[in-house]
Amino acid sequence: MALRRRYLFVCANRRADDDAKGSCAFRGSEEIRAALKEQVKARGLAKLGARVCESSCLDQCSSGVCILVEPDHYFYGRVTLADVPEIAEALAQDRRVERLVLSEDDLARG
Repeated sequence: MALRRRYLFVCANRRADDDAKGSCAFRGSEEIRAALKEQVKARGLAKLGARVCESSCLDQCSSGVCILVEPDHYFYGRVTLADVPEIAEALAQDRRVERLVLSEDDLARG
């Protein structure tokens, strides 16, 4: 099987609902991952373009829902269901959604 150009790891970590850090799952990551998989497939990217994977904690709880994009090695943060079509379209056009890319300051907060 050929490697895909990009792998998107969607954090699915779940903590207690009252945990101060929150969690990506509590913020809707499961629905976001499922929608992103559908959007990637609909654009014909699922075979070689991109694979959407579930991940355990990516240590970016303050910016959840977060998605790690590899091998480009950047994070999307504060992703909502409404952002999914734009992310999929950016993948199809070989670009990033800059407004969702976490900054160095975001990453330092974890």
